[in-house]
Amino acid sequence: MSEAKKIALVTGAGTGVGRAAALALMNTGFTVVLAGRRMEMLEETAKLGPAGKSLCVTADMTKPDSIAALFDKVKATYGRLDVLFNNAGMGAPAVNFEDLSLEQWQAVVNTNLTGPFLCTQHAFRIMKDQSPRGGRIINNGSISAHAPRPFSAAYTSTKHAITGLTKASNLDGRMYDIAVGQVDIGNAATPMTDRMVNGPGVLQPDGTTKHEPRMDAKAVGDAVAYMAGLPLDANVLTMTVMATKMPFVGRG
Repeated sequence: MSEAKKIALVTGAGTGVGRAAALALMNTGFTVVLAGRRMEMLEETAKLGPAGKSLCVTADMTKPDSIAALFDKVKATYGRLDVLFNNAGMGAPAVNFEDLSLEQWQAVVNTNLTGPFLCTQHAFRIMKDQSPRGGRIINNGSISAHAPRPFSAAYTSTKHAITGLTKASNLDGRMYDIAVGQVDIGNAATPMTDRMVNGPGVLQPDGTTKHEPRMDAKAVGDAVAYMAGLPLDANVLTMTVMATKMPFVGRG
């Protein structure tokens, strides 16, 4: 099936990496369902892409009923789903580990882990029964799936868990021709990382703060589009896309 007939779904498509990935997919030929909490941001993403290549749907990744309604809308509108990019995510306040509240922990887990789990289940149900059968799921991991920043227990734990979800669902998806992979992102230039280049910068493991290099989020969008365009007999299990000079490789 050509990309021109394929349907993709991007969560958190209104800003940042989600927007970059949605635009890259649209420009490759996919019709993209743009999902997020704020309709005005989704509509802005849609206007930046080719006309007639997107559908905006409000959805809250912390609410199972909202997620179910999103996938029902995709199936009712297009009858199939070829690519899911589990992108929506959040962090918790940067506080001492012992001061992180249960409510803050659970909010991050619900958005970053339970949401993608439920989306993946819904995608499986559609992809295994459609014709042609199968599809691809791409999870937004993070450099935090490999190494934490200070005061990031909730975010880092969920991103490590996403790696487990990627591997387990990739294995379980084989019988249905569903390929699952993950893109681990480091310092993409989005509103969420503006703090890296403003004010004192971001806290380092040695207790200092510094500005950090960033990269254009388009690089991540292009990586997602590459992964999405592969035939289903090939899969990128994990890909790291990062700012070349960010303090990750080595000892700072």
